[in-house]
Amino acid sequence: MPRRLDLAWKDLTELPAERVRDRGLVELNLDGNRLSDLPGLRSLTALRALHLDGNALTRFPEDVLELPGLRSLFLYGNRIGSIPEAVGRMRGLRHLSVGGNALTGVPRTLWDLTGLRSLNLAENAITDIPEEIGKLTELRMLDLGHNRLTRLPDALGDLENLTDYLYLSDNLLTSVPPSLGGLARLTYLNLTDNRLTALPDAIGDLGSLVELRLYGNRLTALPGPIGRLTRLRELHLRGNRLARLPDSVGHLAELRHLDLRDNALTSLPASLGRLRRLAHLDLRNNRLRELPAALADLPALEKLDLRWNKLHGGTEIVERLRLRGCAVLR
Repeated sequence: MPRRLDLAWKDLTELPAERVRDRGLVELNLDGNRLSDLPGLRSLTALRALHLDGNALTRFPEDVLELPGLRSLFLYGNRIGSIPEAVGRMRGLRHLSVGGNALTGVPRTLWDLTGLRSLNLAENAITDIPEEIGKLTELRMLDLGHNRLTRLPDALGDLENLTDYLYLSDNLLTSVPPSLGGLARLTYLNLTDNRLTALPDAIGDLGSLVELRLYGNRLTALPGPIGRLTRLRELHLRGNRLARLPDSVGHLAELRHLDLRDNALTSLPASLGRLRRLAHLDLRNNRLRELPAALADLPALEKLDLRWNKLHGGTEIVERLRLRGCAVLR
């Protein structure tokens, strides 16, 4: 059996040498300790997974550069200020997590790790991602959230195997490149809490999206092609500046959850009545005066939140929904 050693959450301040002498170790878990240095790891030549999340490391542990079989390296939540250029030698890495550190950038050699399946650079202070990221064509998951990015490289659209999720939340982005439409297999996209004022028409090319999060931006309108996202189940638009919705939202046949709270909507398109699977509709704090009659015919609607609007009428629609068991708040 492969040998694994779990020393997580042991309040360790140094590596217990007597416990990590086993050269046959394939996985070592040191999460949640107080380690600030890691000497003596290079002898663990069979190691494939090293877990060091939530320690007190201020430097990238250079011994790991000498572990030829390492496939997964987790360094989330330390105090690491830089990654050495030599990281480019770790060609066997498949999963790398250095989120929650003190990085302001990454070395160009990082983009030579073309076998990576997941890369977490979130919660740092990174200001730029170069076009070379397009070399990481095996990525399934990419987390760049909670940094200081002001732009995205066009090459992001070259990551054709990005399927699981793409996190870009809490940056300083004012636009999204049309090339993002190349991510045809992506299922989850998070662009929340940026400074976006518009979306490219190419957003409609993300045909595999199941969840799209855009809350906390400055969007005033949605592009018509958003209606091509026919697999979308959740659309989060809270806290934007939307004054209207395109009729094409009625084509989102799989939509279950639509959050439009805290916008500037004065009306809703009748096409919303075609969302036969919609279960939750949040319209709080808009500028609505009336509701389209078609809302009353939504067969799957379980909750409709209308609070903090100044509706004139709509009583019949609300009563019809309540009679069939929909919870309506107004």
